[in-house]
Amino acid sequence: MMMLSVCMATYNGEQFVLRQLDTVLKQLGPNDEVIVIDDCSKDNTVKVINETYGSRVQVIVNEGNLGAIKSFEKAISLAKGDILFLCDQDDLWEDNKVSTVVKAFKEQEAVLVVHDAYVVNGSLESISPSWNQYNQNNINQGVLGNILKNAFTGAMMAFKRELVADILPFPSSIEMHDQWIALVCMLKKKKIVFIDQPLMKYVRHGGNVTGMKKRSLFIQLRGRLRTIFAIAIYKRT
Repeated sequence: MMMLSVCMATYNGEQFVLRQLDTVLKQLGPNDEVIVIDDCSKDNTVKVINETYGSRVQVIVNEGNLGAIKSFEKAISLAKGDILFLCDQDDLWEDNKVSTVVKAFKEQEAVLVVHDAYVVNGSLESISPSWNQYNQNNINQGVLGNILKNAFTGAMMAFKRELVADILPFPSSIEMHDQWIALVCMLKKKKIVFIDQPLMKYVRHGGNVTGMKKRSLFIQLRGRLRTIFAIAIYKRT
């Protein structure tokens, strides 16, 4: 049997995290795992997870604030599954997400699977029926295109274990882990499969740790240059 790992990073998520974990756990088997890396939440995130799920969910608290990128890096490094799903604390998985993604791995020999999502607000009211249309994503735009505008969202990604050795450790200069995973996959010419179907509700309530953030042109340019630098160093190793 194929083992699945769900890697989640949490920070002050007690208001949402149980709702999300409920949608995840009902799709997993007894041998699958959920790894939560908590980035020193100041609320009861860790307590409510432990009290609700016990050993079914492995919770590790960072010794200090590491941020989302390093928290996901730690979760990925600890995962034992054949397929790793990335998971945000405040979204909602559709009931067919896991089965649909696993089917794509099996039938299309994918190494990285990306899917679409419904976009909703904090009250779960619809903002858009498609994240990719809403954000004008184009995952087929290649390495340069995805440096200029990242089309990959971690919460909508899953990948085979074979990719872990290629993506870790995350370079300190990258903007986000999801973009790096996709870029490395492209550089290594690994097969990426896109499922043009919403398989989760992507919650945009203004307090998300990851997701859309308005940034100045200078910060955007600096981030792209840092990503190019990381790729240049990666290609030399």
